[in-house]
Amino acid sequence: MYLAQIAHGAHGAHGAAGAAGAHAGHDMGGAAVSTLDTVGAVLFIGWTVAMWLAVVVLAYANRGPVRPWLYKTAVGLIGLGVVGQLGHFQEHVSQAGYWVANPYSPAWMTPWAMSLARGMGQIDSTKPALGMEILHLTGNFIFLAGLVGIVLITKRAVGHLKSRKWAKMGVWMQGIHGIEHIVLTASVALGASRAIGLSTWFGTIEPGPALVTYRVWWHFVANLIGTGILAVSLYHLWKEKRAVKNGYAEVQPEEKPADILSCDLFPVSEEEAVRPPALANRS
Repeated sequence: MYLAQIAHGAHGAHGAAGAAGAHAGHDMGGAAVSTLDTVGAVLFIGWTVAMWLAVVVLAYANRGPVRPWLYKTAVGLIGLGVVGQLGHFQEHVSQAGYWVANPYSPAWMTPWAMSLARGMGQIDSTKPALGMEILHLTGNFIFLAGLVGIVLITKRAVGHLKSRKWAKMGVWMQGIHGIEHIVLTASVALGASRAIGLSTWFGTIEPGPALVTYRVWWHFVANLIGTGILAVSLYHLWKEKRAVKNGYAEVQPEEKPADILSCDLFPVSEEEAVRPPALANRS
């Protein structure tokens, strides 16, 4: 999670570039936006949108009869959520590790995260902090979609499932975390000089080591807990996979008894059905 201090520095660099007339509207923190930045940003946002479209489709389809694609789609949704959170969490681990080595330095992001942020920042190049906020907003909603996927895939299972219980806990926690990121992103998009939210103490902490420390560790701890909940839910989901999969088994029509089948294969007329049996010839 980038910090307001980075945004403040990026804003200054952007202003200088704009005054010089060099790459105005295409710089972020002094680095020009490349085609790779743009393509990566579009794909990442598309990934997030696709996952939430899948959530809507699964939630609606799960209200009806079992369909063959429901189970596999839910598994795919969960898998993409896990992959997304692995990348998301490693970013926070990297930031926390950098802080340990450099506690008084500005917050740091990996090169690939900076690339995505530059690409997303093109939405409004007058707000250099916006790209990074959008990046972390989308990352958190990919994680949330994966947790929702576990809740959806366990809906048809009979009995009390621990995986569903833990996933619901994760949805509540990550949902609150997601609201935090919506507020942070919206505040920057609406023109606030710094992001406003719980992780910035509503914008009252001045840019500097205090804000860096508070925000880096706030989001690290939130993601550590959320990732732990996801791991426990996945562990129980693996143990309960038979019960979950049985909920998606299509009901087969009951087989007819052999004598009924024989009648169907060799039908008799109504006259033959009511004709009394012939008496045996007595001689």
